[in-house]
Amino acid sequence: MANFIDRRLNGKNKSMVNRQRFVRRYKRQIKDSLAKSITDRQVTDHKSEQNVTIPDKDLKEPLFQRGKGGRRDMVLPGNDQFNSGDKVPKPPRGSGQGQGQGNASNSGNGEDEFSFSISADEYIDLLFEDLELPNLVKNEQNQLEETKTVRSGYCSDGVPANLDIVRSLEKSMARKIAMTSSTRSELRGCEQAHEELVALQALQFDNQRQQQIEQLEQQIADLKAKISKVPFIDTFDLRFRNYQQQSVPSSKAVMFCLMDVSGSMTQQTKDMAKRFYIMLYLFLSRNYKKIDVVYITHHTTAKEVSEQEFFYSRETGGTIVSSALTLMDEIIKDRYPPGQWNIYGAQASDGDNWQDDTPKCMQLLENNLLPVCRYFTYIEINKLVPKAMWQHYQKLALENRHFTMRQIKQVADIYPVFRELFKRQDNKAEVAYG
Repeated sequence: MANFIDRRLNGKNKSMVNRQRFVRRYKRQIKDSLAKSITDRQVTDHKSEQNVTIPDKDLKEPLFQRGKGGRRDMVLPGNDQFNSGDKVPKPPRGSGQGQGQGNASNSGNGEDEFSFSISADEYIDLLFEDLELPNLVKNEQNQLEETKTVRSGYCSDGVPANLDIVRSLEKSMARKIAMTSSTRSELRGCEQAHEELVALQALQFDNQRQQQIEQLEQQIADLKAKISKVPFIDTFDLRFRNYQQQSVPSSKAVMFCLMDVSGSMTQQTKDMAKRFYIMLYLFLSRNYKKIDVVYITHHTTAKEVSEQEFFYSRETGGTIVSSALTLMDEIIKDRYPPGQWNIYGAQASDGDNWQDDTPKCMQLLENNLLPVCRYFTYIEINKLVPKAMWQHYQKLALENRHFTMRQIKQVADIYPVFRELFKRQDNKAEVAYG
């Protein structure tokens, strides 16, 4: 009896396959847990790992068990307390089974909810798994065409790095078989005749037969020399993998992020706006490698800022929303021709604006921005009823299918609103209150 001991070292990712299988199996429960966790995460925690909790009831699976079998007569006891349709009162807390909560009990038992951590990459992948930029099209401009390298059969010339050894050997063997087939057939005939004569000569020696044997040996040697002169591989046997450049239309896109930083935006409102934009930034950077993001902040004036300043600046002032839309229009005309770029816009505000400025915002959107944008969304962060700016924008939403509006009242609304805005389907003009 042999005993085998496995002394192979386990890699660092030895359980990665099981982990991926577990995530796929309980994806719905994990995504529900992540959606709830967004409310508790800080603005600066978007690159950290996340703890996920799955209820114990979702981990249980049905099992097949062997029954008693046969035919049996059974008497099931009834009850003298309840009738069909009566409501059974809930047991007092701590008196039965639970999930690790409540008071201790000397009867009953339970299991805690299952908790584990997922990495920042897994966290982002699950959040944005089935979302996309709406109305993204390929620009068919010649000057924007990109190329990719694709396989295109084999060729007889190329660099050594592209040499296909198997295909070259197949060509070499086919050539040798074709060039030496008749010679090999003649060689087999001579060798067979030589063997027969040698056998007869061993039984009875004959000078004439000996001469024939010597002639066959010379002929066999000549045939083998002829076969050996055929090279094992020749230059025209070599086959190289061929590659060609294939044109690919570009799908360049730019996202404009417009955020109100005026005095009417409280710190809590700004925090919710930043949470929305951080989610937008993670979504864009994760799913679209070739996309520009332009950050614009505004109060009485607007300016283009860096990513760091956009998310962490404490600048404040009055409120003139049209300044941000005007700057967006100027940047588009200067750097992003609509015929070459997919243009997107996202505006977040608390809805406050100078009364005389709102008509100008309407004019800029209707005449300048919406005709060149693939998609534009307006987010109003306000716990109360929508303000005057919402009422004006509502008219644009009804007339333009690619203009959408949503209201965010609390942190818990951010993720559901984000999913509605970028869900993978045709986007229609919608107006919705938190």
